Parts: sequence; structure tokens; C-alpha cells
Amino acid sequence: MGRGKIEIKRIENPTNRQVTYSKRRSGIFKKAKELTILCDAQVCLIMFSNTGKVCEYVSPSTTMKEFFDRFRRVTNIDLWASQYETLQEELKKQKEINSRLKKEIRQRTGQDDLNELTFEELRSLEANLLSSVEIVRLRKFHVLGSHTETSKKRNKAMEETHKNLLRATYSQADREEEFLFYAIPADREGDHHRDYLSSSSSMRTLSISGGDCENSQITYQLQPSQPNLHHAAGGGYLYNQHYA
Repeated sequence: MGRGKIEIKRIENPTNRQVTYSKRRSGIFKKAKELTILCDAQVCLIMFSNTGKVCEYVSPSTTMKEFFDRFRRVTNIDLWASQYETLQEELKKQKEINSRLKKEIRQRTGQDDLNELTFEELRSLEANLLSSVEIVRLRKFHVLGSHTETSKKRNKAMEETHKNLLRATYSQADREEEFLFYAIPADREGDHHRDYLSSSSSMRTLSISGGDCENSQITYQLQPSQPNLHHAAGGGYLYNQHYA
């Protein structure tokens, strides 16, 4: 019993349609390869599925470009004529734009004679120049403001560093005074303690040179009112610290 004839029509079921496409596509490509081998023919196949996926095959003895060039020569059909004309039109437009821009640049830089321009063209050129100047001015002020803000932050950081240095210096001086205070002999502690607390018995001198706080010299001197607190050489206790 022979097979019944299958009606050729669109398959409505998407899954069945995709399965049928895959099977028949494989069969067509197989036939194309066999035709190339058996008959030494040059075969080219291009297929697009309903989803837009492209499948192609070309005989190993040629390339896709060579195949289409040969087809164009044999049929005398220029496949790229419309694309070539479109590219030529686009190139022409770009050349016109380039020529106009070059002319505007020459006019703005004074390389072109302005006598040929009409009043409207001169007014338009003036407006463009004023607009360009305004853009440059705004950019200049923006850069200047950024530099000013950076300088303020830098100065603030330097001031904070200077304050920290002063606090550290005073703290060091207080520790030195406390050390000298407790270093007084025990048998004379009462008298010396009273004299040490009097405002005329001690002096602290701070000298900071250099606004950048990089080279600061701090000098402080303690001069007790009691002569037996003096150094053996006759001078007061002098401490000199240099901060590099």
C-alpha cells in the first residue's frame, strides 16, 4: 500500500513547524553537499527561518563573495548599485558640511575676507562669536572657582596642622614644668613650691618661625626665683626644641 500524498500548506503548530524546518533544512544542505561532490558544481544556499536566524552554505571551491560576483557578471545585474548611489549621496552631503565648517572657521579666525558677507551673515557671525566667548568665560570662571576652593581646603588643612603643633608644644612644655616641679628636693619643697607658683618666678617663651610649620623652633625657659634652683653654671633651665 503506497503512502498518501501530503498536502503542502503552512503548519499551524509552532513546535511542529520548527521541527519540520530543522529536518528539511538538514536535508537540503545534505543534497547541496552531495551535488557539489558528485557533479563538481558550485552551490550556494542562504536560508532565513521565521525567527530571523540565517543559515548558509557555499561550495568549498568558492566563497560567498566570489559566488555573488560571478552571478552579477553572468546576469549583468548590479547588486550594489542602489547602495553605491546611497553612499555617494551621503559622501556629497558630508563634503558640503565639511566645506561650510571650514569656511566658518576661517571667518572666525579672520583668515577669510568679510567683505563678501551680507549684513545678516555678519550679524549671525557676531552672534556666534559672542556665544563662543560666553562659553569660554563660563569655563574660565569654573576653573578659577575650582582652584580657589582647592586653595581654601589646603589652607584650612595647614591651619589645622599648625593648631595641632601648638597644642602639642604646650603639652610638652607642661610636662617639662611638671617634671621640674617634682624634681625639687624634699627638704626645700615647701619654700620652693610657694616661689614656683608666683607669677614672677617662672617664664615660658614660645617662638614659632615659618608660616608653613615646616621649620618651627620652640624655645621656653624656666627661671626660678630661688638662686639654689639655678644650674651650676649660673643659667636657668633652658630647653630648645626644633621641629623639622
